[in-house]
Amino acid sequence: MGLWARFKMLFQAKASKALDRAENPADTLDYSYQRQLEMLQKVKRGVAEVVTAKKRLQMQTDKLEASVVKLDGQARQAMAAGREDLARTALERKILIQGQLQDLDQQVAALEAQQQSLVDQERAMSAKVEAFRTQKETVKAQYSAAEAQVKIGEAATGIGEEMADTGLAIQRAQDKTEQMQARAAAVDELVESGTLEDYTGSGTQLDRELAQVSAQNQVDADLERLKGELAAGGKQKELEKETK
Repeated sequence: MGLWARFKMLFQAKASKALDRAENPADTLDYSYQRQLEMLQKVKRGVAEVVTAKKRLQMQTDKLEASVVKLDGQARQAMAAGREDLARTALERKILIQGQLQDLDQQVAALEAQQQSLVDQERAMSAKVEAFRTQKETVKAQYSAAEAQVKIGEAATGIGEEMADTGLAIQRAQDKTEQMQARAAAVDELVESGTLEDYTGSGTQLDRELAQVSAQNQVDADLERLKGELAAGGKQKELEKETK
């Protein structure tokens, strides 16, 4: 197989898949039904045209038959008047018209046969079209129900395109939230360890450490003061006991 043949086959395969994805069975069935109705209308128009042609031949036949009767009367009249020559002429025309009538009868018979054939075809086609219409509506209803069931199932399980997009959006939001939470915790840890300075607070890290040392010294001084007060209080009580 040549390169062009392989390319053509590949293109046809892809086109078939694309068409299958884009094709709506309901639209396809409706289009097919419409085409069948159009063909049925053509058959009906054909029947009407054959009937019209047959009617024209029958009208022409009626006129010729009237002419035959008239010529026969003229021949009799001519013979009664002793004009054999006129009678012969009338009879000759009569025979000629009778020949035409035979041809017309054959044509009318052929048109009648054609008409009957078309009528039979029209009836058979009408029955098929009606059967197809019923089947079409049934298949469309089944397809709509199946399509709705698939959509409901996809929505319930989250495997549909829209639900899949929603699931991905939720997952991305959760990932970003977890990332921001981890980053906030890391920043807090770095601030607490002194690796990063909290510029939103008052003073620098050094100021905070000196303040902490000063507070500790103040606590130590207060403890010593309390100890001294307690010791002084104890000595005062002992002196009071000795004086008594």
